[in-house]
Amino acid sequence: MKKTRLLIIVLIFIPTLWYGCTKTDDGSYTAPITVNEKVNGTWNMFSIKMIDETAKSAAIKPDEVNLTDQFNFLGFAITLNVDEANKATTYAVTGEAPQLLAPQGFWALDTDFPSTDGTPVKINLYSDAAKTQKTNQVSITTMPGALPEMELKLTHSSNQVAYVSYLYKLVLATTK
Repeated sequence: MKKTRLLIIVLIFIPTLWYGCTKTDDGSYTAPITVNEKVNGTWNMFSIKMIDETAKSAAIKPDEVNLTDQFNFLGFAITLNVDEANKATTYAVTGEAPQLLAPQGFWALDTDFPSTDGTPVKINLYSDAAKTQKTNQVSITTMPGALPEMELKLTHSSNQVAYVSYLYKLVLATTK
């Protein structure tokens, strides 16, 4: 009786083990989505805030001012272009808002994928195609995802001490 029970267990176990070791075909390889793919397109202004970094660090109020309805900021748009391989190429800023960013040029990310430690991905803006003359750097504080929204933060500093930041909340205007 024990031999029969052992034989039944072995006969059940071996096919189960064999089936469990077969390779699952879940389709072909798909490359991961890069930040370039997420930010590609034309982004229109939804809102903009000016943050007084000095007042904020000293806990002085007010430390923020909403600029959305002032200086024609609602007409602001930035277009970030990529090539066929989803690599950053050119950008253009349009609208009548004050020029906080150069109106056109080239751009590149400091990393192709979001960081695992929560550090914002930075978009470097350049005046030349070789990307040697940096004009500005903005941080992506909110990454586009299920919602076609993105936040960019432009920070001005002196001697590496931030004194004012602009927080752009943007919505995707065109499909990628």
